[in-house]
Amino acid sequence: MPEQSYQACRLLSSKAALHYNGLASQRTTQAEETLNDRERPQYPTMIRDLPQEEKPRERLRSLGPGHLSNAELIAILLRTGVLGESVLNLSTRVIASFEGLPGIVRASYTDLVSIKGIGDGKACQLLAAFELSKRVASLPPDDRPSIGSARDIFNLLGPEMTVLEQEHLKVVLLDTKNHVRAVRDLYKGSVNSASVRVAELLRPALRENCPSLILVHNHPSGDPTPSPEDVLVTRRVRTSGEMMDIDVLDHVVIGSGGYVSMKEKGLGFA
Repeated sequence: MPEQSYQACRLLSSKAALHYNGLASQRTTQAEETLNDRERPQYPTMIRDLPQEEKPRERLRSLGPGHLSNAELIAILLRTGVLGESVLNLSTRVIASFEGLPGIVRASYTDLVSIKGIGDGKACQLLAAFELSKRVASLPPDDRPSIGSARDIFNLLGPEMTVLEQEHLKVVLLDTKNHVRAVRDLYKGSVNSASVRVAELLRPALRENCPSLILVHNHPSGDPTPSPEDVLVTRRVRTSGEMMDIDVLDHVVIGSGGYVSMKEKGLGFA
Protein backbone atom coordinates (compact mmCIF):
# COMPACT_ATOMS: atom_id res chain seq x y z
CA MET A 1 0.00 0.00 0.00
CA PRO A 2 1.41 3.44 -0.91
CA GLU A 3 2.63 5.68 1.89
CA GLN A 4 -0.17 8.16 1.15
CA SER A 5 -2.81 5.48 1.83
CA TYR A 6 -1.23 4.57 5.17
CA GLN A 7 -1.25 8.23 6.19
CA ALA A 8 -4.87 8.60 5.14
CA CYS A 9 -5.88 5.55 7.19
CA ARG A 10 -3.99 6.80 10.24
CA LEU A 11 -5.69 10.20 9.90
CA LEU A 12 -9.15 8.65 9.69
CA SER A 13 -8.43 6.42 12.70
CA SER A 14 -7.28 9.42 14.73
CA LYS A 15 -10.44 11.36 13.88
CA ALA A 16 -12.63 8.39 14.79
CA ALA A 17 -10.82 7.99 18.11
CA LEU A 18 -11.23 11.67 18.91
CA HIS A 19 -14.92 11.50 18.05
CA TYR A 20 -15.43 8.40 20.20
CA ASN A 21 -13.51 9.90 23.12
CA GLY A 22 -15.58 13.08 22.85
CA LEU A 23 -18.85 11.15 22.97
CA ALA A 24 -17.64 9.05 25.89
CA SER A 25 -16.56 12.14 27.80
CA GLN A 26 -19.92 13.81 27.14
CA ARG A 27 -21.83 10.73 28.33
CA THR A 28 -19.63 10.48 31.43
CA THR A 29 -20.28 14.14 32.26
CA GLN A 30 -24.04 13.70 31.80
CA ALA A 31 -24.01 10.57 33.97
CA GLU A 32 -22.04 12.38 36.69
CA GLU A 33 -24.47 15.32 36.60
CA THR A 34 -27.44 12.94 36.92
CA LEU A 35 -25.76 11.12 39.78
CA ASN A 36 -24.93 14.40 41.50
CA ASP A 37 -28.54 15.53 41.14
CA ARG A 38 -29.71 12.32 42.76
CA GLU A 39 -27.17 12.52 45.55
CA ARG A 40 -27.59 16.26 46.15
CA PRO A 41 -29.45 16.67 49.47
CA GLN A 42 -33.00 18.02 49.23
CA TYR A 43 -33.27 20.53 52.04
CA PRO A 44 -36.74 20.76 53.60
CA THR A 45 -38.54 24.07 53.76
CA MET A 46 -37.90 25.57 57.17
CA ILE A 47 -40.56 27.53 59.05
CA ARG A 48 -38.47 30.68 58.81
CA ASP A 49 -38.54 30.37 55.00
CA LEU A 50 -42.35 30.26 54.80
CA PRO A 51 -44.33 33.43 54.05
CA GLN A 52 -45.39 35.08 57.28
CA GLU A 53 -49.09 34.31 56.75
CA GLU A 54 -48.38 30.57 56.27
CA LYS A 55 -46.50 30.04 59.54
CA PRO A 56 -48.54 27.97 62.05
CA ARG A 57 -48.46 30.55 64.84
CA GLU A 58 -49.47 33.36 62.49
CA ARG A 59 -52.32 31.26 61.11
CA LEU A 60 -53.48 30.50 64.64
CA ARG A 61 -53.47 34.19 65.57
CA SER A 62 -55.30 35.31 62.44
CA LEU A 63 -57.70 32.39 61.85
CA GLY A 64 -58.04 30.66 65.21
CA PRO A 65 -56.96 27.13 66.18
CA GLY A 66 -59.98 25.52 64.52
CA HIS A 67 -58.56 26.33 61.08
CA LEU A 68 -55.19 24.66 61.66
CA SER A 69 -54.34 21.10 60.67
CA ASN A 70 -53.29 18.52 63.25
CA ALA A 71 -49.70 18.83 62.02
CA GLU A 72 -49.75 22.61 62.51
CA LEU A 73 -51.17 22.35 66.04
CA ILE A 74 -48.57 19.77 67.05
CA ALA A 75 -45.85 21.91 65.44
CA ILE A 76 -46.86 24.76 67.75
CA LEU A 77 -46.57 22.43 70.76
CA LEU A 78 -43.15 21.16 69.64
CA ARG A 79 -42.00 24.75 68.99
CA THR A 80 -38.80 23.87 67.11
CA GLY A 81 -37.61 21.31 64.61
CA VAL A 82 -34.29 19.48 64.52
CA LEU A 83 -31.17 19.88 62.42
CA GLY A 84 -32.19 19.63 58.76
CA GLU A 85 -35.91 19.21 59.47
CA SER A 86 -38.53 21.88 60.10
CA VAL A 87 -40.90 21.58 63.02
CA LEU A 88 -43.81 21.17 60.57
CA ASN A 89 -42.10 18.22 58.87
CA LEU A 90 -41.23 16.78 62.26
CA SER A 91 -44.84 16.99 63.46
CA THR A 92 -46.07 15.37 60.23
CA ARG A 93 -43.61 12.53 60.72
CA VAL A 94 -44.69 12.07 64.34
CA ILE A 95 -48.34 11.80 63.31
CA ALA A 96 -47.44 9.25 60.63
CA SER A 97 -45.36 7.24 63.11
CA PHE A 98 -48.40 6.74 65.34
CA GLU A 99 -50.84 6.35 62.42
CA GLY A 100 -52.84 9.44 63.28
CA LEU A 101 -53.81 11.68 66.17
CA PRO A 102 -55.52 8.96 68.28
CA GLY A 103 -52.27 7.01 68.30
CA ILE A 104 -50.29 9.99 69.55
CA VAL A 105 -52.81 10.68 72.32
CA ARG A 106 -52.40 7.09 73.54
CA ALA A 107 -48.60 7.18 73.29
CA SER A 108 -46.44 6.91 76.42
CA TYR A 109 -43.33 8.91 77.23
CA THR A 110 -41.18 5.99 76.06
CA ASP A 111 -43.10 5.76 72.79
CA LEU A 112 -42.59 9.45 72.08
CA VAL A 113 -38.88 9.68 72.84
CA SER A 114 -38.27 6.68 70.59
CA ILE A 115 -39.12 8.95 67.63
CA LYS A 116 -36.10 10.66 66.11
CA GLY A 117 -36.21 14.36 66.96
CA ILE A 118 -38.46 13.97 70.03
CA GLY A 119 -36.46 14.42 73.20
CA ASP A 120 -37.47 14.81 76.83
CA GLY A 121 -38.78 18.37 76.50
CA LYS A 122 -40.90 17.80 73.40
CA ALA A 123 -42.32 14.53 74.78
CA CYS A 124 -43.33 16.23 78.04
CA GLN A 125 -44.98 19.11 76.16
CA LEU A 126 -47.08 16.72 74.10
CA LEU A 127 -48.06 14.57 77.07
CA ALA A 128 -49.09 17.60 79.14
CA ALA A 129 -51.25 19.03 76.32
CA PHE A 130 -52.99 15.72 75.66
CA GLU A 131 -53.60 15.11 79.36
CA LEU A 132 -55.30 18.50 79.68
CA SER A 133 -57.56 17.70 76.73
CA LYS A 134 -58.49 14.37 78.33
CA ARG A 135 -59.32 16.06 81.63
CA VAL A 136 -61.52 18.67 79.94
CA ALA A 137 -63.34 15.95 78.01
CA SER A 138 -63.91 14.00 81.22
CA LEU A 139 -65.32 16.90 83.20
CA PRO A 140 -68.76 16.12 84.63
CA PRO A 141 -71.55 18.08 82.93
CA ASP A 142 -72.13 20.19 86.04
CA ASP A 143 -68.65 21.68 85.65
CA ARG A 144 -69.45 22.89 82.14
CA PRO A 145 -71.40 26.10 81.47
CA SER A 146 -75.10 25.53 80.97
CA ILE A 147 -77.00 27.65 78.46
CA GLY A 148 -80.61 28.50 79.24
CA SER A 149 -80.97 31.85 77.51
CA ALA A 150 -79.23 34.42 75.31
CA ARG A 151 -78.10 36.15 78.50
CA ASP A 152 -76.01 33.07 79.34
CA ILE A 153 -74.35 33.30 75.93
CA PHE A 154 -73.58 36.97 76.50
CA ASN A 155 -72.11 36.22 79.94
CA LEU A 156 -69.96 33.50 78.39
CA LEU A 157 -68.66 35.32 75.30
CA GLY A 158 -69.56 38.99 75.76
CA PRO A 159 -66.39 40.07 77.60
CA GLU A 160 -64.30 38.71 74.73
CA MET A 161 -66.44 39.67 71.75
CA THR A 162 -67.48 43.22 72.67
CA VAL A 163 -63.89 44.44 72.28
CA LEU A 164 -63.10 42.74 68.96
CA GLU A 165 -62.24 45.15 66.16
CA GLN A 166 -63.35 42.74 63.44
CA GLU A 167 -66.47 40.69 62.98
CA HIS A 168 -66.18 37.12 64.29
CA LEU A 169 -68.67 34.28 63.95
CA LYS A 170 -68.59 31.51 66.55
CA VAL A 171 -70.56 28.31 67.02
CA VAL A 172 -71.39 27.15 70.54
CA LEU A 173 -71.84 23.36 70.57
CA LEU A 174 -74.25 21.93 73.16
CA ASP A 175 -75.05 18.48 74.49
CA THR A 176 -78.55 17.09 75.10
CA LYS A 177 -78.81 19.05 78.39
CA ASN A 178 -77.55 22.30 76.84
CA HIS A 179 -74.17 22.11 78.52
CA VAL A 180 -71.41 23.70 76.45
CA ARG A 181 -69.31 21.07 74.73
CA ALA A 182 -67.09 23.50 72.81
CA VAL A 183 -66.92 26.93 71.19
CA ARG A 184 -65.57 27.09 67.65
CA ASP A 185 -64.38 30.30 65.97
CA LEU A 186 -65.30 29.82 62.30
CA TYR A 187 -65.25 33.18 60.53
CA LYS A 188 -63.32 36.39 60.87
CA GLY A 189 -64.19 39.42 58.79
CA SER A 190 -67.44 40.16 57.02
CA VAL A 191 -70.19 37.73 58.00
CA ASN A 192 -72.72 37.69 55.17
CA SER A 193 -74.66 35.21 53.09
CA ALA A 194 -72.12 35.39 50.27
CA SER A 195 -69.07 34.49 52.37
CA VAL A 196 -70.58 32.16 54.96
CA ARG A 197 -70.94 28.51 53.97
CA VAL A 198 -73.71 26.73 55.82
CA ALA A 199 -71.87 23.41 55.72
CA GLU A 200 -68.93 24.89 57.61
CA LEU A 201 -71.23 26.12 60.39
CA LEU A 202 -72.83 22.72 60.84
CA ARG A 203 -69.71 20.59 60.37
CA PRO A 204 -68.41 20.98 63.98
CA ALA A 205 -71.72 19.69 65.38
CA LEU A 206 -71.64 16.71 63.01
CA ARG A 207 -68.04 15.89 63.87
CA GLU A 208 -68.61 16.03 67.62
CA ASN A 209 -72.08 14.50 67.52
CA CYS A 210 -73.73 17.52 69.16
CA PRO A 211 -77.53 17.70 68.82
CA SER A 212 -77.76 21.49 68.99
CA LEU A 213 -75.81 24.69 68.56
CA ILE A 214 -76.05 28.45 68.91
CA LEU A 215 -74.60 30.93 66.45
CA VAL A 216 -72.87 33.98 67.93
CA HIS A 217 -71.27 36.91 66.19
CA ASN A 218 -70.32 40.48 67.03
CA HIS A 219 -70.88 43.88 65.45
CA PRO A 220 -67.71 45.97 65.83
CA SER A 221 -69.84 49.10 65.36
CA GLY A 222 -71.25 48.43 68.83
CA ASP A 223 -74.86 48.19 67.63
CA PRO A 224 -76.11 44.60 68.06
CA THR A 225 -79.17 45.10 65.84
CA PRO A 226 -79.26 42.17 63.36
CA SER A 227 -78.87 43.07 59.70
CA PRO A 228 -80.89 41.57 56.83
CA GLU A 229 -77.81 39.49 55.99
CA ASP A 230 -77.79 38.14 59.57
CA VAL A 231 -81.41 37.08 59.17
CA LEU A 232 -80.71 35.38 55.84
CA VAL A 233 -77.70 33.45 57.19
CA THR A 234 -79.72 32.35 60.24
CA ARG A 235 -82.62 31.10 58.14
CA ARG A 236 -80.33 29.12 55.85
CA VAL A 237 -78.42 27.50 58.72
CA ARG A 238 -81.61 26.67 60.64
CA THR A 239 -83.24 25.08 57.57
CA SER A 240 -80.15 23.00 56.75
CA GLY A 241 -79.79 22.03 60.41
CA GLU A 242 -83.33 20.62 60.46
CA MET A 243 -82.47 18.32 57.56
CA MET A 244 -79.44 17.02 59.51
CA ASP A 245 -81.22 16.72 62.87
CA ILE A 246 -79.19 19.59 64.33
CA ASP A 247 -81.23 22.10 66.28
CA VAL A 248 -80.09 25.71 65.80
CA LEU A 249 -81.38 27.16 69.07
CA ASP A 250 -80.50 30.81 68.56
CA HIS A 251 -78.32 33.36 66.85
CA VAL A 252 -77.01 35.94 69.30
CA VAL A 253 -75.54 39.20 68.03
CA ILE A 254 -73.20 40.97 70.45
CA GLY A 255 -72.23 44.64 70.49
CA SER A 256 -70.78 47.06 73.01
CA GLY A 257 -74.35 48.11 73.78
CA GLY A 258 -75.46 44.61 74.75
CA TYR A 259 -76.86 41.73 72.74
CA VAL A 260 -79.86 40.68 70.67
CA SER A 261 -81.37 37.20 70.55
CA MET A 262 -82.64 36.63 67.02
CA LYS A 263 -84.74 33.73 68.30
CA GLU A 264 -86.54 36.02 70.76
CA LYS A 265 -87.07 38.60 68.02
CA GLY A 266 -88.35 35.95 65.59
CA LEU A 267 -85.68 36.91 63.05
CA GLY A 268 -84.75 33.94 60.88
CA PHE A 269 -86.77 31.60 63.10
CA ALA A 270 -90.26 32.40 61.90
